[in-house]
Amino acid sequence: MFCGEAMTTVNITRDILHRQIRDKRASGFQRAYHVTDPFIKRLGLEAELQGHTGCVNCLEWNERGDLLASGSDDQHAVIWDPFKHKKLTTMHTGHAANIFSVKFLPHSGDRILVTGAADTKVHVHDLTVKETIHMFSDHTNRVKRIATAPMWPNTFWSAAEDGIIRQYDLRESSKRSEVLIDLTEFCGQLVEAKCLAVNPRDNNYLAVGANGPFVRLYDIRMIHNYRKSVSQGTSAAVHTFCDRQKPIPDGAGQYYVAGHLPVKLPDYNNRLRVLVATYVTFSPDGTELLVNMGGEQVYLFDLTFKQRPYTFLLPKKCQTSTGEVQNGKTTNGVANGMHLPTSHIRFAGSKLRSSSAELPPHLEKIKQQANDAFARQQWTQAIQLYSLGIHQASSNAMLYGNRAAAYMKRKWDGDHYDALRDCLKALTLNPAHLKAHFRLARCLFELKYVAEALECLDDFKGKFPEQAHSSACDALDKDIKAALFTKTESADDKKSNSSIRFHSFSRKESIPEDELVLRERSFDYKHRYCGHCNTTTDIKEANFFGSKGQYIVSGSDDGSFFIWEKETTNLVRILQGDESIVNCLQPHPSYCFLATSGIDPVVRLWSPRAETECENGRVVEDMDGAAQANQRRMNADPLEVMLLNMGYRITGLRGVGPDGSDDEDSSEGQVQCRPS
Repeated sequence: MFCGEAMTTVNITRDILHRQIRDKRASGFQRAYHVTDPFIKRLGLEAELQGHTGCVNCLEWNERGDLLASGSDDQHAVIWDPFKHKKLTTMHTGHAANIFSVKFLPHSGDRILVTGAADTKVHVHDLTVKETIHMFSDHTNRVKRIATAPMWPNTFWSAAEDGIIRQYDLRESSKRSEVLIDLTEFCGQLVEAKCLAVNPRDNNYLAVGANGPFVRLYDIRMIHNYRKSVSQGTSAAVHTFCDRQKPIPDGAGQYYVAGHLPVKLPDYNNRLRVLVATYVTFSPDGTELLVNMGGEQVYLFDLTFKQRPYTFLLPKKCQTSTGEVQNGKTTNGVANGMHLPTSHIRFAGSKLRSSSAELPPHLEKIKQQANDAFARQQWTQAIQLYSLGIHQASSNAMLYGNRAAAYMKRKWDGDHYDALRDCLKALTLNPAHLKAHFRLARCLFELKYVAEALECLDDFKGKFPEQAHSSACDALDKDIKAALFTKTESADDKKSNSSIRFHSFSRKESIPEDELVLRERSFDYKHRYCGHCNTTTDIKEANFFGSKGQYIVSGSDDGSFFIWEKETTNLVRILQGDESIVNCLQPHPSYCFLATSGIDPVVRLWSPRAETECENGRVVEDMDGAAQANQRRMNADPLEVMLLNMGYRITGLRGVGPDGSDDEDSSEGQVQCRPS
């Protein structure tokens, strides 16, 4: 598998001199060289910390990074000196079941530790005297995550499988918690909160993950102010009728979802494939939200330049010559009826010409390498090379169109949606891009937007009449009309697509109108990271690695952990981190140092090894093969997955995603078969 070099050129000698001369440059130097590409390539096992007798389910660094806390199925919390590889404190937490979360309380001098467990309890411990000083029993189901905030001393939050987010203030004499968010009021009694995180730059924002494809972002201060005003208004006024107050004020919640997942949910449910956000975290600068979506992939959402999911309300003409652009954005994010990304869409002629201009020699070489990989049917390598080119030439329509073709060939989960995004981007840059237009119609068909696919194909025929009777067009037209014929017997036509996208989340419980509105207004992802597998445990983490979040790391059901470049989304490293499953990955706050854990009763520490060190036995060399095997694993029958987790080898697992049975080659012809 290809590992792209996307890091910028640096002059480390100059930076070292500046650090020595100007003390204020030291912190900037540390951030810049915290995690670099050479360090990633030399990352290896430094130590195994022995001390637990059960699975290690959670890890947490203190703020300075000189202490590491771990919690386990053995109901103990351990504090480690990670640099001396030494156990400092072992404490029985008083929990009666598996510990799932452990956190140092900010501004407590690393003295106070908070734990949450499967016994539904949240405990607060004083490490100096090794005593449990507070015990909270307000949840009614397993507590999965604790969150803290630097600017909220004595305060923390918990997420539990009773669907409730609670807030705790240790200054309160009542020693009770209050309900901050009750997801059951929006999603029914079956909802389970699985994870939460506080924005490190603005502690008023709380991200919450639960079962289902939607991730929720709340404004804590806005919720508190609203409830305070409601309580004051209630005490000061006499109501003559029953007026049910909203639990969350308008504007205090914002949803994020990978655009294809709500539509795929019925298919996943039929195959007993569960979607659940197992981990959420913010980037170091607080502008991005990372989500490990159980049953699917890892997604990065941009909180600044937000993007609506593509709703496929396709235009009568895909040509954008009449598109109105204001301040670099289309009105309401819609250009001629097609929902496009709202950031920086231009239709000026000069831009169109530049988008199809020749690439610089080094990028032309990368494109040719990608085309060669495509010809060898090495789809993932082709995608990574095209991504590397796009990272350096983001306005080249040909690269987007070619990458779309590779996605459509690979057919992993979410690939057709990423291909659709690339086709739309290519058409935005060059409305005359023939292949991108045809691939768009094919993507719509594969994503089950059949009526829209026919409309797009008819538009393609009108725009490119010489292709109207090609074998590719005829085959796709036949496929679409056959699918339309079968759909006429069903009431779930795509004309009522919003009901399929947003109403089918819970099959047994009605969804309030406020919740449906928030789902309809949800924002789409910026990047997607593929290769790992997350179907067996619901505590699997994904994290930013590096002071600027340059890399993404995630655990996996195959016992490995995966490292991607954030911006190119290219997979650059796989390391074997557990005999069974890697669940936890917590990067050190200031060094290129990573702590991991999983099913094994140990904590593993990873750091760049010496260049003279012998071969690293934990490196997974065949990254492409590992990623493909994980894709098969995610789409395996639940019984097969269970047998895999028990150590059996299952032959003949499907090598394609759920859409893999549709033979795309049958409708390609001269329009689509080769990249440009």
